[in-house]
Amino acid sequence: MMRLNRSKNALTLTALAATVAMVATVVPAQASTDKVGVTSNLIKLGISQPTDGPASAGYNKVAPAMKAYFDYINANGGINGRKIQLTIENDGYLVQNAVNKSIKLVDDGIFAFVGSLGTANNLNVASALDLKNTKIPSLFVNTGFSGFAVKKDHPSMFALFPSYYMETKIIGEYIKKNYPNKKVGIIYQADDFGDDGLAGLKQAGITLVKEVPYASLSQADPRSAPAWITQLSSAGVEVAIMFGVTSATGAALGAAARAQYKPQWILGSVGSDVTTLNALGISNPILNGAITGSFLPATTDLTDSYIKLFREVNTKYNPGVAFDSNVLAGMNTAFVTAAAIKAAGPNLTRSGLIRTIETKGKSFLSASLTPPTYSTTSHAGYAGFWLGTFNSSGVLVPETGKYKVYTTDSAKGKVVVSTYKRPEVSGKGLFK
Repeated sequence: MMRLNRSKNALTLTALAATVAMVATVVPAQASTDKVGVTSNLIKLGISQPTDGPASAGYNKVAPAMKAYFDYINANGGINGRKIQLTIENDGYLVQNAVNKSIKLVDDGIFAFVGSLGTANNLNVASALDLKNTKIPSLFVNTGFSGFAVKKDHPSMFALFPSYYMETKIIGEYIKKNYPNKKVGIIYQADDFGDDGLAGLKQAGITLVKEVPYASLSQADPRSAPAWITQLSSAGVEVAIMFGVTSATGAALGAAARAQYKPQWILGSVGSDVTTLNALGISNPILNGAITGSFLPATTDLTDSYIKLFREVNTKYNPGVAFDSNVLAGMNTAFVTAAAIKAAGPNLTRSGLIRTIETKGKSFLSASLTPPTYSTTSHAGYAGFWLGTFNSSGVLVPETGKYKVYTTDSAKGKVVVSTYKRPEVSGKGLFK
């Protein structure tokens, strides 16, 4: 079938050609200098993400959660005597906005990007700002696109989340084991995000009877989701994979409920935050029985030392914001960023930080239930998921009652059960 994203991306890159040509004049000459954004007492970081617009639901909590954790660190002495300043720019999940906002951040003298959201946005920012040659660090991007782990293409960028390819390989193996001979279909965002998911399913040997692509942000049109559901229902899909952002997941589940279409739903991890789905009108009874995965502990797991710490930080430094998977992801990203900065030492430079993550990143502690996989040849982050089912109270319950983490790669490697034993959080999560 025709992929919507290829023509869309080509048009996007064409539209950005003028931007690319202008970068040399817009971005200051100091942009490639190794110590930009670092003083004796401050480290300047920046993030581009949607704080409003049709794709912002849930994701608008990520950057404030990161800032809250940095505020916690700053209140306790900072890192090597420096405090962290995080500047948040709103891109509305629009590619051109992401490029413009990222240029502004560099122009304002940030040391590094951290946690910027979106596959297409990060791809176009990397191209427009020529990150391959300027070597401005783009740390722990908020996307599971497998291409960001390829060092030769993105030498200053680091993935953090397991890739979408890994995720759908694991989902594929789960489907083969638990739903053999069932008709499987998918709704997916029609860009590199969705294509990565399709590739993982193909590698897992899943045959899809129906593929329903949707253009990014089209979920805001009230006619879109009913059309998706009609296509799945007409094809007799019994296991429906929803691989999109949370606002699209909410639109799909709502349309399915109204149409009384009840397949076995399997939700991509990036679009399955229960707090956000509830806010979008998806009640727990509608969500009941849906399956999703995570590389982090359940947000309700009060026995987990990282969850306990992050909840305490959220209460004090991010007051009034419900602790959910987006807040958890943001705090974990800040935690890993702080670990990397600490490991890079007091003489902090961009090149030194990149080298530190490559050579020491595997040992960074975090809330993840699989360790990072960074090396001098790969910028891949975590490599595994556990799967669970939402109960009638909206709690994600692990498939075996406890975390059974599956790990794999973004190629032809097998899906295996992880034996990693994650250490507990130490030093109250501080990096003095």
